[in-house]
Amino acid sequence: MKPLLWIGSSYKTVCAWSKGVKQAAGYQLHLLQQGMDPDDWKPMQSVGAGVREVRIHVEGEHRIVYVAKFDEGVYILHTFAKKTQKTPKKDIEIAKTRFQEVMQARTKR
Repeated sequence: MKPLLWIGSSYKTVCAWSKGVKQAAGYQLHLLQQGMDPDDWKPMQSVGAGVREVRIHVEGEHRIVYVAKFDEGVYILHTFAKKTQKTPKKDIEIAKTRFQEVMQARTKR
């Protein structure tokens, strides 16, 4: 099972979600750790190659932006509650910056 590698404030954000949302997110993250696809996801090519977004439809809309293509674990780049139909540019930029940080750190090994 792959470990979850939380980037930035992603873990803190998930911890602040309600119990029901956390349970739904936990189940989806468990699927990722086992190498399976979450129930509802979409690719996030605008963030980076291999980046995906888990869509959680509990008590509103919540998102987990991650990349799971690396052997060392599942990188959780960004988590947020979605309030509009279109993903805010700010959230895409946060995920993109964190993805670039992960890629740079991986090349320094």
